[in-house]
Amino acid sequence: MGAPVTIGSITPGLHYHLGPKSIRESLAGFSTYDLDNGVDLLAIRPEDLGDLPVAALDPSDAFCPIVEGVRSALSRQPALIVLGGNNSITRAGCHGTCKSLSNGGLLTLDAHLDVRDLQHGLNNGNPIRALLKDGLPGSHIVQIGAHSFCNSKSYLEVAESAGITLVPAQEVRARGVDTVVSQALEYLSTVAEAIYVDVDLDVLDRTLAPACPGSRPGGLTLWDLRVAARLCGLHPKVRTLDIVELDPTRDLASATTMAAATCLLSFCVGYLERSRASKLPIV
Repeated sequence: MGAPVTIGSITPGLHYHLGPKSIRESLAGFSTYDLDNGVDLLAIRPEDLGDLPVAALDPSDAFCPIVEGVRSALSRQPALIVLGGNNSITRAGCHGTCKSLSNGGLLTLDAHLDVRDLQHGLNNGNPIRALLKDGLPGSHIVQIGAHSFCNSKSYLEVAESAGITLVPAQEVRARGVDTVVSQALEYLSTVAEAIYVDVDLDVLDRTLAPACPGSRPGGLTLWDLRVAARLCGLHPKVRTLDIVELDPTRDLASATTMAAATCLLSFCVGYLERSRASKLPIV
């Protein structure tokens, strides 16, 4: 499902509303077979719900349509991928996924902490701050991939005071992305009934994500993203994953768009493995 929100972006003049269409079209360049895990996605019958009519709306006005769209999708399917759009959609997506924020969990893959002040309204720099205000406990949030020269000290203090678990990119490299993500999901599953995953593509190194205005040198690798997405698809409590902050008009050789598509496919690989392990119907 697409949620092509562009308004409310900190950096003006962006075209995030083109992200969903770009990702869908890029899928035609991939096969369905995952050589690494021996999984063929032809066994999945995905349902494309199209784009929600939110491209002309600001984050406040887009909130209810996205919440309702996510809830409707999850009433019919076990898992959902939301294609953004900017990162402001994460707030609404989390509300739509978690029946109660007090029992919800949030895992982010992001170069930024997204806890900017709310006094100037909702934007793609403050969805986590907004969720904290809405009632999502900071102890139910794990943020992976933040790195140097992307966040201010004051934002770090906000996140730490809220009880958010932070795993910087440097720690991901030291411990391994599989260990970090697996432990994060294991922890969140002990405190949450449902887990929402936010993938801001600017978590990737700048060379891998030129279409993300917020990407910086020193980010994660595409391999890291693939492993993380598969592990999220594999976990039974992960209901929704969003892929955000892609402006195709700024891409080079479709590098960022194809990274987004690879993330989508890797999540589906994990979901298919989850379905087979639990003997659930494969849809």
